[in-house]
Amino acid sequence: MPSRWAETAEDAAEDARRKAEKEEKKRLKAEKQRRAEEAQKVAQQSNGHGEDEDDTQRPAKRRRLSEDGGKDVPVEAARTLLRFETPGWQPCRSVERFDLLNHIEEGSYGFVSRAREEATGDIVAVKKLKLDPARDGGFPVTALREIQCLNAAKHRHVVDLREVVTGQGAAKEDVYLVMEFVEHDLKTLQEDMDEPFVPSEVKTLLLQLGSAMEFLHDHWILHRDLKTSNILMNNRGEIKIADFGMARHCGDPPPNNLTLLVVTLWYRSPELLLGATTYDSTVDMWSLGCIFGELLTKQPLLQGKNEVDQLSKIFELCGIPSEDNWPGFKRLPNARTLRLPSQSKSAQGSIVRSKFSTLTNAGVSLLNGLLSLNPAQRPSAKEMLEHSYFREDPRPKPTAMFPTFPSKAGQEKRRRQATPNAPVRGGAAPALGEIDYSSIFKGREAEEKGGGFQLKLV
Repeated sequence: MPSRWAETAEDAAEDARRKAEKEEKKRLKAEKQRRAEEAQKVAQQSNGHGEDEDDTQRPAKRRRLSEDGGKDVPVEAARTLLRFETPGWQPCRSVERFDLLNHIEEGSYGFVSRAREEATGDIVAVKKLKLDPARDGGFPVTALREIQCLNAAKHRHVVDLREVVTGQGAAKEDVYLVMEFVEHDLKTLQEDMDEPFVPSEVKTLLLQLGSAMEFLHDHWILHRDLKTSNILMNNRGEIKIADFGMARHCGDPPPNNLTLLVVTLWYRSPELLLGATTYDSTVDMWSLGCIFGELLTKQPLLQGKNEVDQLSKIFELCGIPSEDNWPGFKRLPNARTLRLPSQSKSAQGSIVRSKFSTLTNAGVSLLNGLLSLNPAQRPSAKEMLEHSYFREDPRPKPTAMFPTFPSKAGQEKRRRQATPNAPVRGGAAPALGEIDYSSIFKGREAEEKGGGFQLKLV
């Protein structure tokens, strides 16, 4: 009996077919290779390279695609590189695109006006920088620093710089900063207020200021001119820090040749008054403490007539410096000429508690920390935001609950509504016959008939 695995005629035919397919594939492959070699030889001959050994060993993928080697090829058929047009420097727009409406104020480094953009109708603030053509050295470094710091300080509580524009015609060298328009500044606003901000409003303003200063200091920006006239406030209870004319970037450690002529006198820290040329963000925190006291009383806290008088007012409020509360202060340049009282008189320390009798203990602690004579003991902006003063009652007021005021910068006038006068104590009461009650019942006949409305004279 034959085995079931023995080859049959059908198996032999299948093997023959497969063998024939393999032979055909080998033949086609050899033919394809032969044609490729012939095409390579023809290309080499047309290029004038001959059939040397080096050219025959060159891979086929490196051969030229055209028979003439790319010579005398029409321009349309030639390969071209892909080019992308990159945007170049855009010229500054002209200030003529803005209609100047009214002048707002003049600062140390520019004139600020309110303006309307012609294209969009937006109301903006335009600051014309003060450029001194007599000075050699080109564009002022203060203006460069202001533009640089404003571009880097994109924060909710920092005024927004929209663009920089130039003058037109004969005044084409003038430079203007176009910023968002904010209705008030805290100094002018407090002058028009009958009463200072309530404690809940003071906390809200301080939290916004602390948030802005934390952002600036985290980005190594020193403002160096914090005061109420440089703090703007809109009609939604939000504040914006403005006027970066004295601002600059500062690293860690700070340079040792910083200028002393920074910060308005009433908000200048004692180390600056004593001639320190190396300082950091603590000078801004001192100014923030002065603003804190001003918000509570509606008056500047330390109003010195000159540097010496300013130091005396600081020592009167914060205590006399010593090696215990301010180590090393005697090494400052201007400290050598100080004539300080005796140790017995200087032991009284700060009088912030007695000056602000209505302030809570936590508030006094924060104010004393910000107005510390020793810069190392002043809290940072982040530490200030975490202080317990903001977590006690009354809590910070929501910005939506802030009152609104007419804007002097926007030339708004106070609208006074006729209101009755308060009753005069000891005055005579009006006679009943002189009062007409008919208007009270007008339109209420149904209530009168049903007995639902009654007038009782007592």
